[in-house]
Amino acid sequence: MAFTGLQPDAVPGLMTGEIVPNPAPPGRSDAYLPSPCIQNHAANLAFLPDGTLTCVWFGGTMEGMGDISIYMSRLAPGATQWSQPEKMSDDPAKSEQNPLIFKAPDGNVWLLYTSQTSGNQDGSVVKCRISEDGGKTFGAVNMLCDLPGTFVRQPIIVNGKGAWLLPIFRCVGLPGERWTGDADTAGVLISRDGGRSWAMVAVPDSLGAVHMNIVPVEGDHLVAFYRNRFSENVLSSRSRDGGESWSAPQPIDLPNNNSSIQAARLNNGVIAMVYNHSNALTSDARRLSLYDEIEGDEADAPAAPVKAVERRKAIWGVPRAPLSLAFSTDKGASFPRHIDLDTGDGYCLSNNSKEALNREFSYPSIVEGPDGTVHVAYTYYRRAIKYVRLTSQALG
Repeated sequence: MAFTGLQPDAVPGLMTGEIVPNPAPPGRSDAYLPSPCIQNHAANLAFLPDGTLTCVWFGGTMEGMGDISIYMSRLAPGATQWSQPEKMSDDPAKSEQNPLIFKAPDGNVWLLYTSQTSGNQDGSVVKCRISEDGGKTFGAVNMLCDLPGTFVRQPIIVNGKGAWLLPIFRCVGLPGERWTGDADTAGVLISRDGGRSWAMVAVPDSLGAVHMNIVPVEGDHLVAFYRNRFSENVLSSRSRDGGESWSAPQPIDLPNNNSSIQAARLNNGVIAMVYNHSNALTSDARRLSLYDEIEGDEADAPAAPVKAVERRKAIWGVPRAPLSLAFSTDKGASFPRHIDLDTGDGYCLSNNSKEALNREFSYPSIVEGPDGTVHVAYTYYRRAIKYVRLTSQALG
């Protein structure tokens, strides 16, 4: 039974986490992760030391609201059903978003996520919890980066010298205005002491390049891919010194609609990227900003009008569909082949999940298991996190 195109709550018991074969294509199976929340968004997949596959995401009523918290579900080795989710954060004054799991070289497991008030991403900080028992339980909440406007989305990479590379983006607030993403830039937090301290490295000429996703190529050669705030193409840059410095981001041959992407290097050397095959040229749908449905923090409102600054504007509202998987055999320089994982109109002019207005497929995550199976998770209508398992037969 294929569920593509259905509202997650349109089929009784659908969000049970049970993995069900999907005949299109053969070798594919699907599941919708269980959740107590009206809205579910921004999944990230990672394996724990014992082989358990985890999925973390944020859930609540609507992105930016104070009831948005981090959740985690688990798929044990050999299991056919995702576990009931565990609530991993619970600050009622903050919107806690964009979680990721990192399996550190010392065996500890880190949970990272952002914390902000309302839609003020330029005030966000990065928090973390650490597990010393392989991800079974997690310790107290700690501050990882308190520089306002620091946001995470993509996994930590360990380079050949053992340094930890945490890709970030800087949500830059402009005088007298609420954050809309117009001035965001990219950077990397580098730790050379196992996460005890971090240093910031900026990516040059990275205006509009966010959600930096670092993929090891070979040796000190790393490639990074970026979401494009201006809804043109996926951006890419490279490092030849293990992530200590980066070239300026440049467009590649995949469209981007100012929505998240994620790529991974598979065991056969192919780089696979999950993304929306759409951009501003494919639709004239527009909205003011990501948070135009919720009120801002009145305490942050400007005391007096500030003269507007002429600048390029971030583009919001381009449909987030289809959800596609593309392949590169030339170390990420080009992605000539892609397949669609989910199709629909991708309507995202509203984040409203309570009234089921949103129909996006977005914020994907991709990992490969030891057996070559590819695992993908993504936002489905902002109502559920959808999981897709693809064998080599399904990948073509």
